[in-house]
Amino acid sequence: MKTYFSLKGILNPVVNTQPQPRTPRDMLLDDIRKTQCALEIAYSGFDNVTDPDLIDCYIYEVNSALKRYRFLLQQAEQMQLYEEYHMDSPECYDNKSLVEQPIS
Repeated sequence: MKTYFSLKGILNPVVNTQPQPRTPRDMLLDDIRKTQCALEIAYSGFDNVTDPDLIDCYIYEVNSALKRYRFLLQQAEQMQLYEEYHMDSPECYDNKSLVEQPIS
């Protein structure tokens, strides 16, 4: 099975013990995470079916989730959350240097 997104957020969800009012930013980021999960499920289903009708079903499901994902990313870009989410979020990648170390 191919993995298209990180499963860290799905397997180890963040538990919020103190309910706070949800901002539009938080709702948008939650929708993006849910859509990523829906894409994972759709791709996984597509990879595991052999019936032609189910293949068609998963193709439509993947296309639908991709369109929703693109829309949400456009919304995040308009709210200027795209750079903030990808640069500051520890969920996306470890804060290791991406520059190659010189070979000694």
